[in-house]
Amino acid sequence: MAALDSHEQEQLEALKHWWKENGTQLLIAVTLAAVVAGAVFGWKYWHAKQNAAAAVLYGEVVKQMSSNDPKRVDDAAAIVADKYGSTVFAARAQLLAAQVNEMANKPDAAIGDLRWVIENSSDEGLRHAGRLQLAALFLDEKKYDDALKLLETAHPESFNSLYLNLKGDVYAAQGHKDAARTAYKDALKDAQSK
Repeated sequence: MAALDSHEQEQLEALKHWWKENGTQLLIAVTLAAVVAGAVFGWKYWHAKQNAAAAVLYGEVVKQMSSNDPKRVDDAAAIVADKYGSTVFAARAQLLAAQVNEMANKPDAAIGDLRWVIENSSDEGLRHAGRLQLAALFLDEKKYDDALKLLETAHPESFNSLYLNLKGDVYAAQGHKDAARTAYKDALKDAQSK
């Protein structure tokens, strides 16, 4: 029994020695891990709360769409963009505002909304949707060079046929039939390959 006690005593002394050598570092590591975990949890909670609040305001933008009043839609979309600009709801609200402004023959307001989406959206797909919508608006406004400049932007392959098709529309409007035909063929070929 005495040998067992001395063995336990040796283990206890080894543990004390290890703790003296490594205890502070272990406590720092555990504290840092707890702080990081708390920060991640807090960020996720804050992000979810932001998205929920933005979704409610986005619902107001959708509701205002039925009024067909560009000012009301713009005001509602501006609130979402101002308060929750980092959410996808802000970009979607701006896309809706651009649509209403375009239908109300307010191209400058629509251009501003679409530029906001292109410059501020955190969602790549929404940025490209805004870019395509803006290029189409430039086409309608006969600002062909501006439209083509937007359509030359690097984009994911999934958007390729949309970019090419709109590029064909711009070339056709300019009277460049061969360039338009080539763009349309490339768009069709790309769409069929998917």
